[in-house]
Amino acid sequence: MLELAGIIILGIIAQWVAWRLKLPAILPLILIGLLVGPLSTLYTEDGTKLIEPIWNGEKGLFPGEGLYYFVSLAISIILFEGGLTLKRSEIKNVGPVITKLITLGSIVTFFAAGIAAHFIFGLSWQISFLFSALIIVTGPTVITPILRNIPLKKDLSAVLKWEGILIDPIGALAAVLVFEFISVGEGQAYTKTALIEFGKILLFGFTFGFTFAHALAYAIKKNFIPHYLLNVVSLSVVLLVFVESDIFAHESGLLAVVVMGMVLGNMDLPNIKELLYFKESLSVLLISILFILLAANINISDLELILNWKTAALFAAIVFLIRPLGVFLSAAGSNLKLNEKLFVSWVGPRGIVAAGIASLFGSKLLSKGEPGAEYITPLVFVIVLGTVLLNATTARLFAKLVGVFLKKSEGILIVGASKVSRLIGEYLHKNNRHVVLIDNNQTNINKAKRNGLEAFSANIFSDALTNNIELNDIGYLMALTGNSDINKYAITKFEKQFGENGSFRLVDADEMNDPENNPKVGLFSHTDDFIKLSEAARKNPVIHEIDLNDTGHYQRLIEITKADEEIVPLFVKKSDGEIQIIPAFSKELTDIQEGDQLAYLGKKFPMEDSLDEDDNSE
Repeated sequence: MLELAGIIILGIIAQWVAWRLKLPAILPLILIGLLVGPLSTLYTEDGTKLIEPIWNGEKGLFPGEGLYYFVSLAISIILFEGGLTLKRSEIKNVGPVITKLITLGSIVTFFAAGIAAHFIFGLSWQISFLFSALIIVTGPTVITPILRNIPLKKDLSAVLKWEGILIDPIGALAAVLVFEFISVGEGQAYTKTALIEFGKILLFGFTFGFTFAHALAYAIKKNFIPHYLLNVVSLSVVLLVFVESDIFAHESGLLAVVVMGMVLGNMDLPNIKELLYFKESLSVLLISILFILLAANINISDLELILNWKTAALFAAIVFLIRPLGVFLSAAGSNLKLNEKLFVSWVGPRGIVAAGIASLFGSKLLSKGEPGAEYITPLVFVIVLGTVLLNATTARLFAKLVGVFLKKSEGILIVGASKVSRLIGEYLHKNNRHVVLIDNNQTNINKAKRNGLEAFSANIFSDALTNNIELNDIGYLMALTGNSDINKYAITKFEKQFGENGSFRLVDADEMNDPENNPKVGLFSHTDDFIKLSEAARKNPVIHEIDLNDTGHYQRLIEITKADEEIVPLFVKKSDGEIQIIPAFSKELTDIQEGDQLAYLGKKFPMEDSLDEDDNSE
C-alpha cells in the first residue's frame, strides 16, 4: 500500500515540478522512477529497489503478469486519447510541410534508424525496425513545454505543434504493426502462417475499432447514455474493445483502440470535447503512475547493457543525421528558410507514447525469448531522456543562434470576438499584424473566421491558452469583451505571457465617469466603454485613417472624439507602418510626426477638422 500511494504522490509531484519549471513531465517522471528503482539499489542497505513493480518474493506491486496487464490497459487509454485528437480536416489544412513530416519524415526515420540500430548494435532486422518505429513519435506533451517560452513565428510553431499532435497516433500505429508482425512470426516472421496471423490482427483491429466507434457514437447521439455516465461508459467501452479484440486476434487490442479513437474524433459528436477533457485528465494520472513504474522496473543490468559508445553513436546518428535528413527532405521546396529548417531539425524530442509502448513491447518480446529484445526498453528510454533533456536545455539558445528567436513579439491577442473586435482585428490584419481572436461564443468565432481572421473558441478561465505554442509571437493583449470582470481577469492572468509589450482593456462605466482614476491599462479612451464602441460600430462599421501633422494636431483630434460619441480613436499608424495602440490616457503619445496617421472607428471627422484625410479609408 505504501509503495502504491508513494507512486501516485511522486507522480503528481513530478507533474507539478514540470509545470513550475516549464519542462516536459516525462523528464522528472522517468528520473524519479530511476531513483526509486534501479539506482536505489546502490544506496539501500539490502541492495533492493525502493519500489519493485513486479512481485518478487516478499516485495512487489504486481504479481506475475499483472504489471504487463496494467501497462497494456493504461497504454490503450493513452492511445485512444491520442486517436481522438487526429482530425482529417487538420491533416488537410496543416500544409505540405507538416504532411510530409508525418509521412516522408516518418519513413526516413523508420528505415534510417532501423539500419543504424542494426549495424551499430548488431540487432536483428525485426528488433531494429521495432526500435525505429518507436522513436518516430515526438508528441505534444514534450514539444509544448519546451517551446512555450520561445517566441517564434506562428508558422514555425505550427509546424512543430502539428507534427507532434498528428504523428502520435501514426507512430503508435506503426510500432503496433511492427510488433504484431514480430509476434506472429515466432522466429519465422516471413512464413505463410505468420502473414495470415498478421492479416487477422489488421482485420480484427480495424473491424473492432471501426464498429465500436460507430456504436458508441450512435448511443451518444440517441441519448442512450445519461450525461453523468458518458465518460465512464466511454472508458469501459475502450477497455472492452481492447480486451475483446485481443481475444479474437492476439495483440490486436492496441490497434483497435487507436482506430476507435481516430474514428470517434472525426465524428460530429455533441460531447466530444468533454470526452477528450476526461481522457486527458485520466491520461495525466495514468502517465504519472506508468512512467515511474516503467522506469523503476528497469534493472541495473539493463543500464549497464547500454552504457557504451554504441549508445552514444546511435543517439548522435538519430539527433544529428536522421532527424535533419527527414526534415530537409520534407521541407524541400517549401517556404521554410534554412535557419527555420535547422531549428525544426534540432527540436525533435521523443515522447511518452514511445517510452510507454517500448516498455510494454520490450517486456513481451523478452518473455517470448526474442533475441535482442532486452535492448528495446533501455535504448528507447535513453533516446527519450536524451532528446528531451537536450532540447529542454538548448532549444532557446539554438533559436537565438540560428536567428529564429523573435526579439520583439508583435502579435496581438484580442479577447472577445464581437463586431467591434472583428473590425479592429481586420484592420490590424490588413496592416500585416498577426492577430488572434478568442471567444467562448462559437457564432462570433465563425463570423471572424469567415472574415479571414484567425480565431478559436476558448475559455479564459482554463489553462488551454497557456499551452498554445502558436501564440508564442503574441506581445500585445487587448481585452474587448462586454464584461468588465472578464476584461480585468484577462489582464491579470495573461499580462505576463501575452502582454509583454502592452496589456490593455476597455474601461467600465464607473471608470469612464471618473477620469481622474482611470486605469493605466485603459484602452483607446477613458470616455468610451464597450457600449459606446458597439454603438459607433453599429452606426458606422468602418475604420478610417486621417493624416496627422504633429502632436498638437493629434491632441486636437482626440478632443473632438471625446465630444462626439460616434468617433472612437484606436491607433496611431506611424509612417514606417508601425501600429501604436492608443491608451485611455491618449495624451501620453507625444512623438507624433508628419506622415503619421490616426486610425479611428465610426463616422468621418468633420471636413474642417480633417487635413488631407485618406480617400481610401478602410
